[in-house]
Amino acid sequence: MTSRGALWHRWDPHIHTPETVLNDQFGGERGWHAYLDELEAKLPTIRAIAATDYYLTGTYEKLKNEKENNNRLPNVDLLFPNVELRLDVAAKKGFVNIHLLVCPDDENHLKELRRFLKRLDFRAFDDRFDCSEEGLIALGKRFDSSISDDAAALVAGVTQFKVNFDKLRDVYEEIAWARDNILIAVAGGSGDGSSGLQAAADETIRREIEKFAHIIFSSSPKQSAFWLGQSPTDNAEEIRSRFGALKPCLHGSDAHKLKDIGEAFADRFTWIKGALTFDALRQACIDPENRVFVGPKPPASAMPSQVVSTIEIADADWANTKTVELNPGLVTIIGARGSGKTALADIIAAGCDALPSTTWDADDTISSSFLARAKPLIGDAAVNLCWGGGDEDSRSLDGSKAAFSVTYPRARYLSQKFVEDLCSATKGPSEGLIEEVERVIFDAHDENAKEGTLNFTELRDAKIERFRSARIREADSLSLLSQRIGEEHEKEKLIPTLARQLADKDKLINGYRSDQSKLVVKGTEKEVERHNALTAARLKANASIDAYRQRRRSFETLLDEVKNMRSSGAPEMLRATKDRFQRAGLNDDQWSEFLMDYTGKVEDRIPGYVQWANSKIEAIKGSAVASPDDGGPVLENDADLLKATLAQIDHDITRLEGVIQADKRMRDQFAALTKRIEAEQRERDKIQERLKDAQGAAERRKSLHSERDDTYERIFEAIISEEKALAALYMPLQEKLNSASGTLGKLSLTIFRTARTKEWAEFAETKLLDRRTGKLKGTGTLTEVSVKDLEEVWKTGSAADAKAAMGSFIAEYYEAILDYAPVAREDETKFREWLGRFAQWLFSTDHLSVGYGIKYDGTDLENLSPGTRGIVLLLLYLALDDGDDRPLIIDQPEENLDPHSVNNELVPLFIAAKTRRQVIMVTHNANLVVNTDADQVIYATAGKQAPNGLPIITYQAGGLEDTKMRKLVCDTLEGGDIAFKERARRLRVRLRR
Repeated sequence: MTSRGALWHRWDPHIHTPETVLNDQFGGERGWHAYLDELEAKLPTIRAIAATDYYLTGTYEKLKNEKENNNRLPNVDLLFPNVELRLDVAAKKGFVNIHLLVCPDDENHLKELRRFLKRLDFRAFDDRFDCSEEGLIALGKRFDSSISDDAAALVAGVTQFKVNFDKLRDVYEEIAWARDNILIAVAGGSGDGSSGLQAAADETIRREIEKFAHIIFSSSPKQSAFWLGQSPTDNAEEIRSRFGALKPCLHGSDAHKLKDIGEAFADRFTWIKGALTFDALRQACIDPENRVFVGPKPPASAMPSQVVSTIEIADADWANTKTVELNPGLVTIIGARGSGKTALADIIAAGCDALPSTTWDADDTISSSFLARAKPLIGDAAVNLCWGGGDEDSRSLDGSKAAFSVTYPRARYLSQKFVEDLCSATKGPSEGLIEEVERVIFDAHDENAKEGTLNFTELRDAKIERFRSARIREADSLSLLSQRIGEEHEKEKLIPTLARQLADKDKLINGYRSDQSKLVVKGTEKEVERHNALTAARLKANASIDAYRQRRRSFETLLDEVKNMRSSGAPEMLRATKDRFQRAGLNDDQWSEFLMDYTGKVEDRIPGYVQWANSKIEAIKGSAVASPDDGGPVLENDADLLKATLAQIDHDITRLEGVIQADKRMRDQFAALTKRIEAEQRERDKIQERLKDAQGAAERRKSLHSERDDTYERIFEAIISEEKALAALYMPLQEKLNSASGTLGKLSLTIFRTARTKEWAEFAETKLLDRRTGKLKGTGTLTEVSVKDLEEVWKTGSAADAKAAMGSFIAEYYEAILDYAPVAREDETKFREWLGRFAQWLFSTDHLSVGYGIKYDGTDLENLSPGTRGIVLLLLYLALDDGDDRPLIIDQPEENLDPHSVNNELVPLFIAAKTRRQVIMVTHNANLVVNTDADQVIYATAGKQAPNGLPIITYQAGGLEDTKMRKLVCDTLEGGDIAFKERARRLRVRLRR
């Protein structure tokens, strides 16, 4: 027993034939040939027909004879009676029509049907007429005594006979055969259907009739939506409560003439998914939403090219079933433990190159893979796959011809091990599960929005690269600013020291000058004054020479840097830029324009600058000076000493020292003091310069503070921009989730900022500070205030909020934190080095990041149980992964889930997924077979061991509409009919089966 199970076929559940009792426009007996020709040629091909007549079955019997004995209607695999009755309930135009759709499987079905009809009667003329040909003829003759012809009397009787609804319902309930073999359909239109009962007084009878019916005859989309519980005003639960069940709407041609055969307004044909058996109609009444469709074509399903149509297991003595045809929808594989269920899933996956490369390397003592454990016994077995689009693939089952390393897998295989690896991690979801989430997010974008990227990581990096680069640049600037602020802060601290040093120098210099004045010969006061002026000029000249020497050294160093930039710096920067912006698509000539260069030939100019500095130095020094013949000065008293050369100044100073002191010893002392005063004066000038610089530090620090705060704010603007970019990246998937209901509606994505504040503060406490005393004394104090004052703003605040919060934090704790420096402030070098590290820490943002989270039913993914993570995984593959239409093969998705979760969470996913992709599932769970209304069930059994050591495996396949398959499902998954009923009895649940 093997079949593809439930497939879509066209049915006509309401079609009359020639010789129908009323309104026969086919030509009676003469019209049969034309009728059959028309019916056989109809497109789309009609595969199931309900031959309809009023109260009787004669036309059905004749059509049945044509098919069975005259080889007519070769494409029709199911023919069954439709007995049309009229109730004694008046509709808008006539009376309400009701139909008996009768299962033809019982060879005595006509006999039993007549017995049922005979129980229906019509009371008139002080008599009782049963619903049989004889009774209808008798009624017709009593109605019109002028009629003598039985045929005419039959027509008259049929027009008069009305079935009492209560009687019909009672007889149906009383006869077990009727309940098992007849489905009730009521016309849904307003003319002769239940919709014609519009008066308030008819509401109860209308509801009772519709509740009694299994099927509504209507092609109206509005009525179909109502009976499926999909209308804006009536949901499924309300329909079940009022009418007992959801109901399928079917539509037949109701043909009474040749041109109407198989025709329907707007091509509203009836399609039923299932085998061409009456049981398929029963199944349609159980699952009307997924088994019935009215329209020109059946609902779309998996693309043929993405459907495994047939599998053949070749060269395998252990495979009793060599060929299995697969349904394009939901295929479930069931059987006892060790029966070969996973074997079939593995075999199909191997043919699709969907097994991981490690399958055949696995330890056969622990692997859950059939192929891994059976590899030593597989032999030359192979699997041949035929695809719906016509492709064929062949793979060896020992892995020797596996194409996993070079071929894109043609299916996705969720083996038990794969699911366990992704979902069973005890410390949160594995990287694999996160990668799958990100893949689905990536696939949710249309191709234009992917910007040429190949995966989620590339797309994410492309979206946020600009903002992360900005963040890095601003962070570098912030580090430099913080260092400068620290330096300015230290300069401020030096003001008292420098002022004291300056005062000390002034006192020292004044002392030296006092000592020098005591060496002056009386009467040489003017010469001393001139000596002092010349000494001051010499100080200025030497200072100028020092300045030009420093400039010269800068020019020489700058030249080295220019050469290095041209030879290696700029080319390396260009290479780094090209690497970062590969997607720009520029060619080498275009990139050459981005080579960093100087606007002029600066390396040619810099030597000139060096020569210029040398010339300035030589000009200040001047050439050697010869003493005038009269022994006088070379510089006149009114000469501009700032324009004098150093040689001239030195000459006159030496001359004056001889005039001021005639004694050589005292002259040498005077000269020594002069040099000492000059040296101290030079140091004094440097101290004064430092003091002036330090006195300006406060104002500069204020400006730097403002610049630093603005930079810190810009870093947060970059972080927030990254957050917005990620939100936009996830938006296509988020919109789908926002509009979803049911299980999918429980899934949500969140974009958030993470602030590892404790990590940030603990670094300072353990690496930067000595917290023995003071305001922040004790381990954890800094962490505590940081979490209180900064964490929430870092996580949720705006850039301006973050700037303000850090400003307040600094104002409150900066000085206190500096007091905990592990080095003394007097040790300027070490303190400055520490201050730089401290500033980098204070304004660092490495502890801040932007990420996304997944929640299921309000719980973060990492806090879900392994079973619930499995639901999330299946949500990804079954409901969200629209971009992947390959077959999905799953081995026991119910693992770690309770039956309630399976039914409520997984069942809706499989029902939705099977409409767009082929799903092949190994399962032990009845809900995943029955409540998903599996399109095909494959039953696996394992027999005796084959000579090569493997058991003989047999597969049977069919749909749930197949009686034998339903029994296998019940026996395997429910423990059999008796076990099922016994559980129901113990649970005090009433069953009617």
